[in-house]
Amino acid sequence: MLRNKREFIVVSVGGSLIVPDEIDTGFLGRFRECILQKVSEGFGFYIITGGGKLARRYQEAGRSVRGGNLSSDDADWLGIHSTRLNAHLLRTMFLEEAEGRIEKNPTRLRAVNTSILIGAGWKPGRSTDYCAVMAAKKLGAKKLVNLSNIDYVYTEDPKKNPEAKKIENIGWSEFRKMIPKEWDPGLSSPFDPVAAKEAEHLSLEVAVMNGAHLEEFENYLAGKSFKGTTIS
Repeated sequence: MLRNKREFIVVSVGGSLIVPDEIDTGFLGRFRECILQKVSEGFGFYIITGGGKLARRYQEAGRSVRGGNLSSDDADWLGIHSTRLNAHLLRTMFLEEAEGRIEKNPTRLRAVNTSILIGAGWKPGRSTDYCAVMAAKKLGAKKLVNLSNIDYVYTEDPKKNPEAKKIENIGWSEFRKMIPKEWDPGLSSPFDPVAAKEAEHLSLEVAVMNGAHLEEFENYLAGKSFKGTTIS
């Protein structure tokens, strides 16, 4: 575990928030203001970006031009580089506050004096969820916030089943029964199954919430009730 001057919160920002279709500069501006305000209050952040639709478009294009014949590793690399492009965009938002490089390997994080670290994808077979959990382990963070485009984790996909019920609190063992057992490039799941297993081992608290409503993120950091799901 690294010894840093600040307590770090790990924040995973879904690619669906950064590039829902076009780059969402409105969200990015609000997110920047929110993070800088919390930094002024003494928080430190490890922020890791997902690939979202950008990654899936590259993966779909790669499969299409090869008639569907694209290896899992190559699909993963397309996703990884998509996360790195998104990460460089976030780093430009925090030029004065963030470490001057993108953290690609969460197992090699080093002690820093900066208040913000920006992370991205690492290697095939390892999602950004997994990287976020590994960063939490290395930094000694107790909390990981997963900002996505959903308000809660649901019992089923609410787009497919309108009767799906929202979950406000759930334990890791029950959560892991709800999701796939294996990681797959482009997998759409509230949290990667490999990362979930490691998070359970670390007794890490993960909060899943809709990043479009940053007031809920602020409520969570303040220890107040918030709209979202807590997995612990």
